[in-house]
Amino acid sequence: MQQWYLDSGCSKHMTGDNSKFLSISFKQEGHVTYGDNNNGRIFGRGSIGDKDILVIHDVLYVEGLKYNLLSISQLCEKGFQVIFKTNTC
Repeated sequence: MQQWYLDSGCSKHMTGDNSKFLSISFKQEGHVTYGDNNNGRIFGRGSIGDKDILVIHDVLYVEGLKYNLLSISQLCEKGFQVIFKTNTC
């Protein structure tokens, strides 16, 4: 699970791979509901990225999630700009 997907439908950044975190605080925080109405339990929250380039905070560690998702709305709330063009973002 290497790629991160920009997701306009998810409200929080999340991954099911705890090896992606630079730092993580493990604790059960409830659950997330997926687009198909199934749920995944949240087991932690932390930061991902590269300390020398970019760090993204408030990423959820969700049990069994098969994708790495970056929330477009959460990025914009943090001051980032996401621009979509024909073949790039």
